[in-house]
Amino acid sequence: MKKKVAVLLGGNSEERKISIASGRAILKSLIRSGINAHPFDTRDFPIMHLKRQKFDIAYIALHGKGGEDGSIQGILEYLNIPYTGSGIMASSIAFDKKKTKLLWKSAGLSVLPDIYIQKEDILKNLDIFLIRKFYKLEYPILVKPNNQGSSIGITLVHSKDQLKNAIKIAFNYSNNILVEKFIKGTEYTVSILGEKILPSIQILTKNNFYDYTAKYKLSSTKYLCPSELDLKQEEKLKKIAKKAWNTIGCNGCGRIDIILDSNNKFWLLEINTIPGMTNRSLLPISANTIGISFDELVLKILNKTIISSS
Repeated sequence: MKKKVAVLLGGNSEERKISIASGRAILKSLIRSGINAHPFDTRDFPIMHLKRQKFDIAYIALHGKGGEDGSIQGILEYLNIPYTGSGIMASSIAFDKKKTKLLWKSAGLSVLPDIYIQKEDILKNLDIFLIRKFYKLEYPILVKPNNQGSSIGITLVHSKDQLKNAIKIAFNYSNNILVEKFIKGTEYTVSILGEKILPSIQILTKNNFYDYTAKYKLSSTKYLCPSELDLKQEEKLKKIAKKAWNTIGCNGCGRIDIILDSNNKFWLLEINTIPGMTNRSLLPISANTIGISFDELVLKILNKTIISSS
């Protein structure tokens, strides 16, 4: 029997536009491969309709809240519909930057120092809180929402007088934020497909870091794959990525962002359990380097779900 696949896209998160682009690319690819696939925008259609419309599998192309945080995964499990990507627990942890870093640190992996702030901590008097908490802070620092993707809401802060505004911006996107040590280094990303660690990509941007503009708007951003690391460093990077992936308990496919500092040390930055699948996305670039076309990649992700659910 031919399986009916729902490509979940859109949603209500800040990453809606990116999700639609990913979802459409996946949908077109599945149709090219002869799959009975249909788009399903979770903003406009109740997810419970999936069962009524007799969908067999959900291909998740939702980015951000409602897609990567375990909530949609929980509903799909309740509906008994297999889905692509990581499960409820791994998705939920991976979407929480602080919890992810705590687990990585407990596993002996290197993460950048940070200060974790909850909105309730500073509602009464932000100025007094800042004086108490940040009097020894070394600039520059990154202020980022704890639960957000695509570098949305992140500000690079160079001095104390910029901090207050950066914190307010981050709190627009999350009730918890991270104030993290910033290091200027070489950024890499490592994609994972099932048990396979794909070749790393070096990210070259003219911006201070790989922010939203560099990701989605600047044509000057370059991606090197192979990444120009020597064999020993590439293997070390892959080993770190695999341990980071397994520590969170992820499966399916995903991406891990890492930075190499001036002392030749790798630092884990973030994990992405539902990577972008657009023409600028990094997972397809990495897969293509070892001869996996976009259509093959989309099918491999789908087939892993079919096999695991059978």
